[in-house]
Amino acid sequence: MRKVITTAILLGLIGYFGSTCFVAVDETEYVIIKQFGRPARTVLEPGLQVKWPVPIQTVVRFDNRLQVFEDPAPDSPPKEYLTRDKKNVEVTTATFWRINRSEESVLKFLETVADLEGAQIRLSDIVKSQFNATLGSNTFETLVSDCPDKNRWAETVSGIHEKCAQRAFASFGIDILDLRIERLNFPNQNRTSVFDRMRAERKRIATQFRSEGDAEAMRIRAEALAEQQKILAEATAEAEKIRGQADAEATRIYGEAYSTDPAFYRFLRTLESYEKGIDEKTILILPSESRFFELLTNAEFSPDDPIGIIPVKHISTNGSNITQ
Repeated sequence: MRKVITTAILLGLIGYFGSTCFVAVDETEYVIIKQFGRPARTVLEPGLQVKWPVPIQTVVRFDNRLQVFEDPAPDSPPKEYLTRDKKNVEVTTATFWRINRSEESVLKFLETVADLEGAQIRLSDIVKSQFNATLGSNTFETLVSDCPDKNRWAETVSGIHEKCAQRAFASFGIDILDLRIERLNFPNQNRTSVFDRMRAERKRIATQFRSEGDAEAMRIRAEALAEQQKILAEATAEAEKIRGQADAEATRIYGEAYSTDPAFYRFLRTLESYEKGIDEKTILILPSESRFFELLTNAEFSPDDPIGIIPVKHISTNGSNITQ
């Protein structure tokens, strides 16, 4: 009986020590093997490792996957920061981090933060202190301005990320892969007054744009009016020039026609005078010896006979006398 009990105890001890002499390292973790409480070996690659049984050597495991840390937590109030122009802002951040893949970094992580909860506390302190320093040296307008020349939000966040990453790696062996701003807002007690100031500022800018637009419109109208007057003056001058040339050409043609057959020309001009100056209401008072009257009474008159021509302007259509 004693042999059976002894054998069972020996087999149990062998099984216990055998099971604790092997360590299975998963690809999602780093392993530190401690010997009497002190780090003896760091395992970064997955696989099966051999060690001394407990309590000689123990195992500490760390998750090497990407971690996301929201600060503050979704059910906690956001953290407030003060800008250089004395404006309180609420900021909620998300930090993407993991343990650096090196023996020195894994050991530093073990010695400084020990676990994921401790790492989040340290990261919260780093991010908060860096935000305090950065936002305190910038005005609110440079963070959220809609003017590209003034907006330095991307530059500010990039600077905070870089400095936080440097401190986290140097102090805790942590790589901060990204730092995002999930929310940037005003505290409730300041939100109304800030929005009122923003509306007033936008109204001032709109008024300035309208006044500049009105001034530009007046300038364009004045230039257009001056151009119009210039074009009209040039067109009038050109028209007068063309009209003068046409009158001169007409006079030349009249002269040529008159010199070709003066008698016939006088005859036609007389007929034109009759057509334009005489109608059913016209009363002509002419002396009997008037040569102009001869054309009206002599049916056998020849165009070659000389005729006196009365200018059209001397003929009245309202019953008044006509004189030669």
